[in-house]
Amino acid sequence: MGCKGPKSVIEVRNNKTFLDLTVKQVAHLNKSCGSTIPLVLMNSFNTHSDTLKIVRKYKDLENITIEQFNQSKFPRIAQDSMLPLLHDHNGSLEDWYPPGHGDLYPSFARSGLLDKYIAEGKEWLFVSNIDNLAATVDWRILKHAVSTDTDFIMEVTDKTRADIKGGTLIKYRDTPLQLLEIAQVPKEHVPDFTSIKKFKIFNTNNLWINLKALKEVLNSNALDKVDIIPNPKVTGGVRVLQLETAAGAGIACFKKPLSINVPRSRFLPVKSTSDLFTVQSDLFSVHHGCLSMSPLRMFPSPPVVKLGSFFKNVSDYQNRLGGRPNLLELDQLTISGDVTLGRGVVLKGTVIIVATEGNRIDIPDGSILEDQVVTGHLRLTAH
Repeated sequence: MGCKGPKSVIEVRNNKTFLDLTVKQVAHLNKSCGSTIPLVLMNSFNTHSDTLKIVRKYKDLENITIEQFNQSKFPRIAQDSMLPLLHDHNGSLEDWYPPGHGDLYPSFARSGLLDKYIAEGKEWLFVSNIDNLAATVDWRILKHAVSTDTDFIMEVTDKTRADIKGGTLIKYRDTPLQLLEIAQVPKEHVPDFTSIKKFKIFNTNNLWINLKALKEVLNSNALDKVDIIPNPKVTGGVRVLQLETAAGAGIACFKKPLSINVPRSRFLPVKSTSDLFTVQSDLFSVHHGCLSMSPLRMFPSPPVVKLGSFFKNVSDYQNRLGGRPNLLELDQLTISGDVTLGRGVVLKGTVIIVATEGNRIDIPDGSILEDQVVTGHLRLTAH
C-alpha cells in the first residue's frame, strides 16, 4: 500500500488508526469483563522502534496493558549463488527480512512472554492480524475450545471470488490437518486451488492457541516439521529468496487441533487501498473499535472492489477520494486510470470507470452511478 512505517498507523475511520481501534477493542473488553487481558504486538525489525514511540500515547489509558516483542531477522539469499547477501556480520537493512508470521511461536517464547503468561495463570492466546478489525475476542469460541479439550483452533470462513488465493486446510491419509498456501501449489494445479467449488473455505488467520500446549510444541521441536515457503523477490536489482513460514501452519504441530467455520463478519482484512475504500464507506460502522456491517446491506459479504494503479499508494488514494462513498447496494467496482471521486458519491450494482491514457475522469460530489460504465475521455461535471 506504499505506506512508510508500521501499517498499524494507517487511518481507518474518523482519524483513528488500526492500532487506535485495536486498543479501544481490548480496553472495552477489559472494562466490560473486569479483566486484565493484555494486548501484545509482534513487530518486525523494520517497525519496532517506530511502534515503541507510537504506543506511548496509550500509557495513561485505563484498562489496557500493551506488550511488544520482535520477530526474528533472517538474511536474504541470492538466488544465483544461494548464499546470503551479507558482506559482513551486520549487513545493510536491505540484506535482512522478517521470516513470515509463522515466526510468532519461537519469537513469542524467546521474548519471555510465553513463560510470563503461563506463570500468571493465563491459558489462551488469541492471534489475529492488526488490519482485521472484525477479529475480536468471542467468548463462544473460547468456551467451545475448553469444552472440546482442544489446544489449537483456526477460524476459517467460506471462500468467495475475492479470496481465491487464501490458504486452505487439507488432510490426506494419516497426516495431521495441514495448511496449504497457494505458494506451495504447482502451477498446473493453481486453478484447482483457487476453485471455490473444490476448496470451499480458507484461513482467516484468527487463531486460538493454548499456552501450555504451545510450550510443549516448542520443547518437542514439533515446529521443525512446518513447511518452509520460498518467497522469491527482487531487492536492489538482485533476485533473492526469502524462506518464510505461516502461523496457521502450526495447526499440524498440535495434538488436538480444530478448525471452525465462522461468519464472514469475523474477517475484514485491509491488504490494499481497495479494501480500505470498502471499510471507509457507509457499509461499516465502528462500535468500541470493532467494524460491523450495516444491517441495510442486503448481502452478507462486501462488494468486490478493484482500484487501479493510480490508487495503489495510501497517499494517492487519499488525494483521489473526496469523502466517504455510499456502497450499500454495490456489487462490484472497477476503477482504472486517472480518476477522482467527489463527496457523497453513490455506487450501485456493477460500476466500471476507466480513464484512458492521457485523460482524466472526475466524478463530482453527489453523483449516483448504477450499473454504469464510464470510460474514454468522458468528464463528468456537476450541474
